[in-house]
Formats: sequence, structure tokens, C-alpha cells
Amino acid sequence: MKTELWYLALVTAFTGLLWFPYVLDRTKVWGLTDTVGYPANPKPLDAWAERLKRAHANAVENLVIFAPLVLVANAMGITGGAIATAAMVYFWARVVHAVAYTAAWPWVRTLAFTAGWLSCVVIAWQILTR
Repeated sequence: MKTELWYLALVTAFTGLLWFPYVLDRTKVWGLTDTVGYPANPKPLDAWAERLKRAHANAVENLVIFAPLVLVANAMGITGGAIATAAMVYFWARVVHAVAYTAAWPWVRTLAFTAGWLSCVVIAWQILTR
């Protein structure tokens, strides 16, 4: 498997699992019945869980950019060090972003987001300059 496809699979799996911790917090705060239902006046979640929920939404939004770029590059036969490195950096940037967002480290969160965005720029550049 190409490195960039491996990291696409990893980032997709990671994004797909990010909801789990904040739903556990929701269950702790709201109880199981309200968690699976539609409470009229839900109690606020713990602050870290609210931040993780926003980090998860951001991860989903950015996966919509990253995944097609990797797949288009793959379909075009564009591979190599730049694409593979960008995919690896993107994955680790998203992990750091989620941790930093949850821990309320805004500068680290912003730097991680920027690293992930620049990774997408590198892949797009590789595609658009062919």
C-alpha cells in the first residue's frame, strides 16, 4: 500500500473515532436516556468534551479536502516523497490538533491546523503542476 493511502486510512479511522470520548462524557452528564434521545434542555457537557466535539467537526470538514486530494493524486499516478510526507504530516497534525483543541492549547492547535492545511497545499500543488 502506498504511504499516502495508508495515512488516508489512518486519518479516516482517527476521525471516525473522535466522537467516542465526548459521547461518553455526554452519557455521564446527561444519562443514557437523554444521550440517545432529544432532551429539551440538555445540561452542558464538560468543557473538554465540548472542545473535542468541535475538534471532531473540524476534522470531518478537513477530511473532505484531504481525502479527495490523496485519491486524485493516486488516480493520476502521482506519488513520491512529497505526497507521502504531506500525508504523514497531515495525519500527525490532525492528531496534535485534536489533543491541543481538547486540552485548550490554542497556539498548538493553530500551528497543527496550519501544518495540516499546508500538507493539503503540497498535495494540491503536486496535482496541479502535472
